[in-house]
Amino acid sequence: MKMGIIAAGTGERLARGGVSIPKPLLPVRGEPLISRIIHAAAKVRADSVACIVNDLNPDIAAYLRGTSWPIPVDVVVKTTPSSMESLFTLAPLLCDGPFLLSTVDTIFGPDTLESFCGEVLRLADAGGALALTRYIDDEKPLYAVIDENRKITAMGADAAGSEYITAGFYFFHPGIFSLVDEARRRKLTALRQFLGLMIESGYPLYGIPVSKTIDVDHPEDIEKAEAFLKEFDEP
Repeated sequence: MKMGIIAAGTGERLARGGVSIPKPLLPVRGEPLISRIIHAAAKVRADSVACIVNDLNPDIAAYLRGTSWPIPVDVVVKTTPSSMESLFTLAPLLCDGPFLLSTVDTIFGPDTLESFCGEVLRLADAGGALALTRYIDDEKPLYAVIDENRKITAMGADAAGSEYITAGFYFFHPGIFSLVDEARRRKLTALRQFLGLMIESGYPLYGIPVSKTIDVDHPEDIEKAEAFLKEFDEP
């Protein structure tokens, strides 16, 4: 199983708050965000990682290509208009089997991704699975409702008030790429809209509750992430 990492955004909210470091290279507890995700992928024994980064900050691609990683890392340099188009751009590197997908700014505990993968393997008919968290500290959370079998029945506005929101990492079968043309025909502009298209198309999409995750979108989120990760330090 491979992992895709979406890291092509420009980090505008961090920049507006005075953070000059490109988001993927932003250190949290001394380690850049993108490094954290790559090492998490290695921990769950991913075969390789495919990262998409923008062409506005060449330091990101240089860092990825100039660092020794525990698993192979492919780098795609392209500025895309949305996380959805970033996923579509990674399709040639991910279309040969089931894969994990993560945004670059998601902070989670050391065993969270491994636990998520273990639950995914129990879902025989899952075309996809979204990690869901009860920790809601996002300006635009994507709510989701799951039934007793953990199948997602509603998302977005239809799920407003749910106890769960998406946590920033996912599992998909490559069959999702059959919906790319329809997504573009409808002029969808966000990954969350593409997830809605999957549900509408009858794609078996599940939600797997995980522990707390934090999105690093604003300068104040850095301190929150640092404090959260400190909880896992050895005594």
